[in-house]
Amino acid sequence: MSIVVLSVVYALLLLVPNALAYNILVVFSHPGKSHVAVFSPLVKELDRLGHNITLITYVPVADNTTKNTRDIIVGEPMLEVVDLQNALSSMRLRSIEGPFMISFFAHESCVNGLSSPAFQSFLTENNEFDVILFEFFNTNCYMGLANKFKAPFIGLSSCSFMPWHANWLGAPENPAFNQDLFSGFSRPMSFFDRVENTLLRVYTTAMYNIGMSKPGNQYSEKYIGEPAADPHDASLLLVNTHHTLHGARLLTPSIIEVGGIHLHNKQPKKLPEALESWINNSDAGVIYFSLGSMIKGVTFPAARREAFVGAFARLRQRVLWKWENDTMPDKPDNVMIYKWMPQFDILCNPKVKVFISHGGLLGTTEAIQCGVPVIVLPQFGDQLNNAKALENVGGGVVLYLQEVTEEKVYNALQTVLSAEYQLNAKALSSRFKDRPLPAMDTAVYWIEHVARHKGADHMRSPAINLPFYQYFLIDVIAFLALVSLISSYLFFRISKVVLRSVLTRNKTKEKSS
Repeated sequence: MSIVVLSVVYALLLLVPNALAYNILVVFSHPGKSHVAVFSPLVKELDRLGHNITLITYVPVADNTTKNTRDIIVGEPMLEVVDLQNALSSMRLRSIEGPFMISFFAHESCVNGLSSPAFQSFLTENNEFDVILFEFFNTNCYMGLANKFKAPFIGLSSCSFMPWHANWLGAPENPAFNQDLFSGFSRPMSFFDRVENTLLRVYTTAMYNIGMSKPGNQYSEKYIGEPAADPHDASLLLVNTHHTLHGARLLTPSIIEVGGIHLHNKQPKKLPEALESWINNSDAGVIYFSLGSMIKGVTFPAARREAFVGAFARLRQRVLWKWENDTMPDKPDNVMIYKWMPQFDILCNPKVKVFISHGGLLGTTEAIQCGVPVIVLPQFGDQLNNAKALENVGGGVVLYLQEVTEEKVYNALQTVLSAEYQLNAKALSSRFKDRPLPAMDTAVYWIEHVARHKGADHMRSPAINLPFYQYFLIDVIAFLALVSLISSYLFFRISKVVLRSVLTRNKTKEKSS
């Protein structure tokens, strides 16, 4: 009898995970691989926990490690290549160009993805979802799905706060100290920094409302048959930041920082033998130079490449340089070039002392995790913002490609190779990793929280529902000003009457005496 009972209990226990499993729709609207790379580990963790995942994406995520994930591929991933020959304009100009660039990508990803046969076929299916995860980036065109399935939804941001994010969740957004994503200033900002930051915030927000949000709603109605959900109705925003890097800011309970989520349970692996030998045989340590997958060595301007080559030749350290060509002119003996290298495994090697990067948030957080100071050569998008954030907390220095000379490269290297910066990087790493819960566990908890409670209205800031004039107390200020004016006027009139009465009485007394 006991064997039968145990068998029944065991069978029931097997059914528990399925009973607690949620149907989750995840939408990556941007065709960039790096955006998906941030949150694909989250998708796989939700899959591992038994949830059923439907993923609308340009970049496949489901593989032999996933059991409950279905990819709906709506197009080809974006070919991400930056020509450094054309990247020598000022960063200020590129800050202005940024919203135009992401607006163009929004149009392309909306039209191509929403009209794709795979997506249109998905719309005809009889699906129900407990919660939807939308990438909050440059468009709302997929957000009609929230209205179609009548499900609560959560925003995912693979970068720092876009200029419109905080307002959606009711968090205060003050350009006096919150920097625009497309900017990059030292902290605290000077007067003219704040002027520029304020103007940039107004400009980028207007560009989103006019060039991305309005067309996105039209695309949603055309291809989904539903208007885009109001992003102010989002239950949560999971954002790939952490205050140890991007600085403290005022957040509502519905904004959750999960910076470094892609590093969940990630441990450095053994390097290929040639790399391992090159690194370990360097007595003075190693410098790792990689500008990511988007920037190819063949596009490196000759004068700038020669500046780096000259500076590297003066060092005792060895250099690992991600270089897609088979050869490099005038390559010093202490430089090894590779077309591809396992970045995280290299950065976490104790011999690696410096990382030269373009400032992408994936590589930046990997360097912080491994405790390596960075020289950042920002190119576009959020890279300047990440670069200045890192510089502000002492984790690296910014070097602008258009200003590169051999001396500037050499001096920057000496700065980050110093004991001060090596200690700064280790201290930053310690703060970054010291959290109540890992980023992954935090994200999973809150996603399941929203699914369990069918939304998270209890976490919404009351500021979301306030019109502009109430949020900034314009009506209250106007009322108090009016009361003050009326009171002042009445006081003046009464004082005048009283004073006249007193003067009249005094004159009467004088005459009678």
